[in-house]
Amino acid sequence: MRRQVTDPVLRAKLTPAYRMGCKRILISSDYYPALTQPNVALITERIAEMRDKSIVTSDGREHEVDTIIFGTGFHVTDFPIAQRIFDGEGRSLAERWSGTPVQTAFRGTTMSGYPNLFVLTGPNTGLGHTSQVFMIEAQIRYVTRALTGARKRGAVRVEVRPEAQAAYDADVQRKMKGTVWVTGGCHSWYLNSEGRNVTLWPDFTWLYAWQTRRFDAPAYQLALPSPSVTAGRPTGTAGEPSAVDAV
Repeated sequence: MRRQVTDPVLRAKLTPAYRMGCKRILISSDYYPALTQPNVALITERIAEMRDKSIVTSDGREHEVDTIIFGTGFHVTDFPIAQRIFDGEGRSLAERWSGTPVQTAFRGTTMSGYPNLFVLTGPNTGLGHTSQVFMIEAQIRYVTRALTGARKRGAVRVEVRPEAQAAYDADVQRKMKGTVWVTGGCHSWYLNSEGRNVTLWPDFTWLYAWQTRRFDAPAYQLALPSPSVTAGRPTGTAGEPSAVDAV
């Protein structure tokens, strides 16, 4: 920055007040030079008013504009689909995640209380430093093996055990504690409204791939069809099992 921005006032505006990596890192060799051009002005005051052909900042200055690009940034801690998924008690996933524990998922993929539900890029599977595709591929492999494992066991219901989900989240949050994302002194899209990082994976990506390389059946409750269904005499509505046996 000292080499590319010689103006000390502009350099002061561009210098972050938080630790490196607290927010997503911008990797660019022409960002700073672009801001030093004579037809560019960096204005950091808040916008107080928008008029027909100008904006007024909090210091009372009016700035003429031709075009406004409103960059809203990222808002990844809310899962819109969670409002449409309900458990057996009628509670939506969004409602469950708004309580305690907040936005947790075993392997970032399955949630207790929502059997046969698998999500991709769920809580704490996001990345700020490498390819998200790698994580998605690991999750797809995990879901595929979970379905294959359930089919081999003849299970019709797959649900992660609450204690397994809680233990997994405790491990994730333990690793998260010392990271710059939660200690760097900034507000970022990694954090939810409570300041909890429910977005990023706090370890090496190869470790996540290793953890999801197989279906860890002991962490799940697998339910078999009731004997009447197995015998071809379904007792539930529309041929669905009326009872299940946990294994």
